[in-house]
Order: sequence, then structure tokens, then C-alpha cells
Amino acid sequence: MSELASPGRPAPRPTRPGPLAPSLDLASLIADRNTRIIVCCGAGGVGKTTTSAALALAAAEAGRTVVVLTIDPARRLAQSLGLEELDNEPRRVAAPGADGELHAMMLDMKRTFDDIVVAHSTPERAQQILENPFYQSLSSSFAGTQEYMAMEKLGQLRASDQWDLIIVDTPPSRSALDFLDAPNRMSRFLDGTMIRLLMAPSRTGLKIASAGFMFFSRIISKILGGQLLRDISAFVAALDTMFGGFRERATATYELLRRPGTWFVVVATPEPDALREASYFVDRLSAEGMPLAGLVLNRTHPPATTLLSSTRAEGAAERVLEAEGEGGELAAAALRVHAERMAQAAREQHLADRFTSAHPEVAVRTVPAAAGDVHDLDGLRGMAEELTGPEEDTPTGTPRARVLPARRP
Repeated sequence: MSELASPGRPAPRPTRPGPLAPSLDLASLIADRNTRIIVCCGAGGVGKTTTSAALALAAAEAGRTVVVLTIDPARRLAQSLGLEELDNEPRRVAAPGADGELHAMMLDMKRTFDDIVVAHSTPERAQQILENPFYQSLSSSFAGTQEYMAMEKLGQLRASDQWDLIIVDTPPSRSALDFLDAPNRMSRFLDGTMIRLLMAPSRTGLKIASAGFMFFSRIISKILGGQLLRDISAFVAALDTMFGGFRERATATYELLRRPGTWFVVVATPEPDALREASYFVDRLSAEGMPLAGLVLNRTHPPATTLLSSTRAEGAAERVLEAEGEGGELAAAALRVHAERMAQAAREQHLADRFTSAHPEVAVRTVPAAAGDVHDLDGLRGMAEELTGPEEDTPTGTPRARVLPARRP
């Protein structure tokens, strides 16, 4: 990504028209009954959670029975949905006027892990696992657990067949790839050398395995500490019968994401880092053969009119001040605000054009920045209208795939 122009100065105008991105038709996507899962992904802080909730509301208003699974623990999302709080179970959201149903939930990764243990082991074995100190640490803070449990919960929701559309807000990870990597990371953990050594005595019962384990444990206990090693060993022995189930579910959920009816929506803001992350994620989805619906370019700043360029607005402001007429300062200030807005929009469009040049096949939908935080259903409904509104139904007539109209050749 190229550097932005200095604040207050127009971005360099391209010498030729920018590339035209295809339009992302989210209204048709959520209305299509064949669409069963939408995964919103992207860098942290770009508005994935609000986008997910707004799409879910739009889907309910389109007649779908939809559940949105969010990972964001912020209370403002629950408040915007009119709920006291969100937890690990779907809750019905009152959406007056909606022809369908809207449900929402927030992932509790430890509770999800606990539910898996209880569902796939005997009561005695489940108690051993749940009370194990290493398990308590693993289920709460082990790297990748949140992403894997999000995949587990998605699999559970899809298997229940209670909702005809599931919208997933992916975890705010350091890397946008963590969500896709979670199943394979869990499998690698379960197949790791240390895990297999720890499992050897419980699986075989052979003296040679026990002797090998004792030699291994003496070395590792010096590194990890004797008590931690005993906790890990007891945890692995208790979890042994569940390992195959972890792999099977991880594989099944991963394949679910590649089937027809699943779509990924990448969310970004018109900033170099966010679009760089979006570009990386688009490449990864393509490499994995996963279906990409397109890019939501969130929090853009389109001007009120595109008829007056930034340069002309600045010049007009100078002439108004020189005339020294009544109200001149106010008029000049308004012209300068417009000039700054045009310059900002030009910078954002330039960054969007760079993305489209690298990914000409990716459809785009721009969403203007809201005046304030989305804090209620009306705010979500307003964003939903921006996400699903007709292509050229904007104040300036600019297609929603762009911040500014395309320049003519």
C-alpha cells in the first residue's frame, strides 16, 4: 500500500482511471435461502461485530431465521440489540417489523469446551477432566482455544438445523488467519510428540512404554516442574478417548466452510494496514478454495457532493474571504470542510483502487462512517440499509462499490 498524502493536502490524482470493482450484492446474498453461513472476518477494530449484527438484522427482516455468533465481549452490542447481556446460548432479539427471527449469542470458550467434555465422555471421566488444573488453564487461555471453540460452536449451531442462516463474527485475533488455522492447530497439538509420549502408558500399558515415559518425565519435569507434568499427564490420560472426536469435528467444520451455502465477507477500513490484512486474507481464502462473497469497506467518508473538487473548493474559499462580504467567513469555512472531505475521500478511493488492482475479481461494498457509535436497533438498521441498499441509491448517485465516482478515461 502506498503512503497517504499529508493531512489537509489532496492525494495525488491518478493519471488514468482507477479500476472498477464488481458490486457486492449483500441483499441478494442474505435473501438467498441457499446461503446458510456467512463468516465476517478481517483485522481487529474494523467493525466486524457491528457488520455481523447489522447483516443478521437485515436477514431477519428479509424473513430468515438467523443467529449471529459474536466473539466481542463488549456490552454495547447486547445493548444495541436490546438485551441485558449475551451469553453462550442463543437469545431471541425483539425486532419489530421483521418477518423472520433474530437470535444472538456471545461465545464463552471455556463453557463451550466444558460442554464438549461433558457430551463426549462418561460422568466420571468428565469430572476428572473438568477438575484438572491443566485443563482449566487450557480451556481458558491456551493459544488458539478461542478460535477452535468458535469453530466448535459453529458446528453445533449448524448441526441443530434450528436456524436457516448463521452469521459468525470471527475472533479479534492478532492474525486474520487464526480462525482458519484453528482446526489444524488443534490436530497438530493432539498429534504432537509430547502428547503422544504422555499418552503412551495409558494407551499401551507396556513396561517399555512406562520405562520410556519415566525417562521422559524426569527430563521434562526439570523444565515444566513436577506438579505441572503430573497435571498434564492426568489430563491427557482422561482425555484420550475424546481425541478422535476432536479431529473428526475439526475436519467436518473445516469442510463445512468450503461447501456451497457458506460465504466469507472480509471487512476492512480504508486504511493501509487494514486493507493489507484484507488482501492477505483474500489470498488465503483463494488458496484454501473457500467461497469469498467480497469486501465490505467500512467507515468511508464520501462527500456531500462530488461536483466541486477539493482544489476548486479551496480556491473558492480564498475568493470568498477576499470579497469580505457578509457571511464570508462562514461560507469559506464550509468550502474548506468540503475540500478536506474531498481530499479524504480521494485518499480512501486511492487505497481502494490499490486493493482492486491486486484483486480485480473481488466485489466491494462501501459503508459510510456513522455519526456516532451504533448503540441501538435503529443504528444497526441504518448500517444494514447501507450494507444492503440499492447500488446507486446514494446522495451523490455514486455506486456503493466506490467512495467517489469513477474518473472518465
